[in-house]
Amino acid sequence: MYLLKDRGFNHRTPSDITPQAIYHARRTWLQRAAWGLAGAGLGPWAAGEALALTGPGKLAALPGTRSTAAGSMVMDKPTPYADVTSYNNFYEFGTDKADPARAAHTLKPRPWTVSVEGEVKKPKVYDLDELLKLAPMEERIYRLRCVEGWSMVVPWVGYSLAELIRKVEPTGNAKFVQFTTLADKAQMPGVRSSVLDWPYTEGLRLDEAMNPLALLTFGLYGEVLPNQNGAPVRIVLPWKYGFKSAKSIVKIRFVDKQPVSSWERANPSEYGFYSNVNPQVDHPRWSQASERRIGEDGLFTKRRPTLMFNGYEAQVGQLYAGMDLKKHY
Repeated sequence: MYLLKDRGFNHRTPSDITPQAIYHARRTWLQRAAWGLAGAGLGPWAAGEALALTGPGKLAALPGTRSTAAGSMVMDKPTPYADVTSYNNFYEFGTDKADPARAAHTLKPRPWTVSVEGEVKKPKVYDLDELLKLAPMEERIYRLRCVEGWSMVVPWVGYSLAELIRKVEPTGNAKFVQFTTLADKAQMPGVRSSVLDWPYTEGLRLDEAMNPLALLTFGLYGEVLPNQNGAPVRIVLPWKYGFKSAKSIVKIRFVDKQPVSSWERANPSEYGFYSNVNPQVDHPRWSQASERRIGEDGLFTKRRPTLMFNGYEAQVGQLYAGMDLKKHY
């Protein structure tokens, strides 16, 4: 088993790739930052307002109000929508970064159900519309750090995974949460390959899943998720490497023992269960000390230092107090 190398991405100029709506939204952000609103700690938008950042309008709108969760609105410049939706890791549609955008049109995000089962008092098969109405939608601007060394800043739309967890009432035996994603060869051509043992699975400790930053995600840039970004529902965990954020989820199971994730099963010496962003622990084949932000002047952009827990240490560091983070990588 081996991991295909990141083949890079040929970025066009910002004027070529940035939709007009995003261009104007970015100008608004810069204006407000100059007026001092960003420096006041309120972020570029007041609490309760719908955010100005929107997609190109090709998908159904999914607005959210500005989240008040600590750490949920980073001040980094958002990555252009065109890059967010064309440079992806989603091996169910191929291993090249451009494959998902090219091939994911075959995914059928409706009808869709998510089964919640295992160690819960109220197991239930949720229809997508039920999940969409379970809690108010929020827009959160999160950093995303991939294990290959690239990063993005994405305005996601969803609500805290904890909202769903409280609804199903985990039993005292529930210690971990396992996510299982769709694996349909008819819809996902990459599932025909042996690059991973399908279906794709991931997992969290229950206290990690309950952290307010763990986002049950249905959209980005004010629209429903594009297929290549994990439609119609995924997890986003901003303090962990991107592969921990399972896409196109069909099952959430609460268990008493630590589950084995897909990459951990494929190559346990390189991919551990926790997979927290840690610049001090290198991947066996490359450093994790710095990163390349997608959408910033192409491949020759100066790399930036990687932050511990991707910059979310204040919000999640207590989850790992006393742990050896090199052993529990």
